[in-house]
Amino acid sequence: MRLLAAALALWGGMAAAHGTEVHSDTSGAPEGRVAAADLPKAVTPLPWDLGGPFALVDHTGAARTEAEPQGRMQLLFFGYATCPGICSAALPLMAEMAEGLSERGVEVVPVMVTIDPKLDTVDTMGPALAEYSPRIVGLTGTEEALQVAYDAYRVEFEHLFDDPEHGPIYSHGAHIYLLSGAGEVLTLLPPVLPAEQAVAIVSRYAGEG
Repeated sequence: MRLLAAALALWGGMAAAHGTEVHSDTSGAPEGRVAAADLPKAVTPLPWDLGGPFALVDHTGAARTEAEPQGRMQLLFFGYATCPGICSAALPLMAEMAEGLSERGVEVVPVMVTIDPKLDTVDTMGPALAEYSPRIVGLTGTEEALQVAYDAYRVEFEHLFDDPEHGPIYSHGAHIYLLSGAGEVLTLLPPVLPAEQAVAIVSRYAGEG
């Protein structure tokens, strides 16, 4: 978790994550927006080794790795399809980003790796994620294969309790990883960003901004 905390420093203290909640610091910026000074001025490499290969299965049953088959950039999130917490902010943001970037001629693929393979199966993930957007690809796999991905991306989560309405409730990280088409981690995006600003950031990595 120290790595994810360090990532927040890249945004000038813009946000701090605590379990499933994310609190934004908008001092000096208009309500609901991030000050321009807090946005990265140029594309710079991450100061640590984050990410790596994995081999999972998507919601159609097709094999999937960290590399996008068509070489498109990816928005990668670790959560679960029926999450009533931060996922309900991150997944719609990813869908809105993909739509906004597509309008700019930049194609990205929103991807969610499940933290609960018993809950998110090949049969159940697709319909649940489609409620947010048909663009979102769900990934699952064996516990061993998923653990490889969790370790590579420094993902931590904890089962808190079972809710009668929503089922298992987890505390888990909130960041969206921007990956290159080859699966390299380019940067981290906190889900408190307004979609238009997140689109502007990703566009810079695509060479459009």
